Amino acid sequence: MNQPLPDNSRRLGKWMMYATWVISIAMASYFFSNWQQYKHNPNQYLSSDLQHPVVLKQNAQGHYLASGMINDIAVVFLLDTGATDVSIGHKLASKIGLTATGEDRVSTANGVITVYPTLLDSISLGGLRAKNIEAHINPYAEDNTVLLGMSFLKHLTLVQQNNTLTLSAP
Repeated sequence: MNQPLPDNSRRLGKWMMYATWVISIAMASYFFSNWQQYKHNPNQYLSSDLQHPVVLKQNAQGHYLASGMINDIAVVFLLDTGATDVSIGHKLASKIGLTATGEDRVSTANGVITVYPTLLDSISLGGLRAKNIEAHINPYAEDNTVLLGMSFLKHLTLVQQNNTLTLSAP
């Protein structure tokens, strides 16, 4: 014979059902967020082994993004072989504690702009590190992505093959 469940058992059953849904949605959100971050920057965790080259994977848009350091502060780099210098947005430059040493005009894809030169104590990308790197503070760059230009990249050997870019010390 089926006997009806007491009220407490019904409430507990409903609570368990709701808890299961909330946990499932939270796990799906966490997975999707991590998946989105990986698609944007598949190079978040680079080896800091000095003996091996840094191998970067292209992101979903075909760019090379990688996590690294400027003056021992964590940043995200967008490799840009068309940029003469490293280019840092003004908000991030303030956070890092950079100071301008003058004023320059540079040509960009959006026209000629005024930027402010600065000197970086160090840049690290995986196990690759360089000191005293020329850069500029870009007052028009709103995001925290740093354009990693040739003032750093010229110290490395770059080999692009398939969807990877291998950087190594010469």
